[in-house]
Amino acid sequence: MSVFRKGTKKKLVSEINVVPYIDVMLVLLIVFMVTAPLLMQGVKVDLPDAPSAPIEDTDDEPLIVSVRADGTYYLNLGEEEKQAKPLAEIKETVGKVLRQKPKTPVLVWGDTDAKYGLIVSAMTHLQQAGAPSVGLVTEPPQE
Repeated sequence: MSVFRKGTKKKLVSEINVVPYIDVMLVLLIVFMVTAPLLMQGVKVDLPDAPSAPIEDTDDEPLIVSVRADGTYYLNLGEEEKQAKPLAEIKETVGKVLRQKPKTPVLVWGDTDAKYGLIVSAMTHLQQAGAPSVGLVTEPPQE
């Protein structure tokens, strides 16, 4: 169908104007860019320096070092699992295990009330023992 304006002989063709759609798309892009960082869980804090890398998934049983609020350390290895051990002894034991099985994952369970320095100290000792990466174990948030 052709439409003519009065006084002209030009033919008007109906076209879809895409400019409003582009505007809406750009507004949505800005909204997503602003809200995406807000969806990340956690609080921004100044973290102490400690070398770390992401843990790899393996089928080996992980070594778990537990840190209690009173500053005692435990290792889930052997029959003395429930007995507190000095960090130097844990470092030595973990080093021996990692020499035999280098792919063994090493995890730290830190008590909620434990001082952060105790947990970081455990992590650095474990990495000095030969652990390529040390993971922190947490509970999922209760909603």
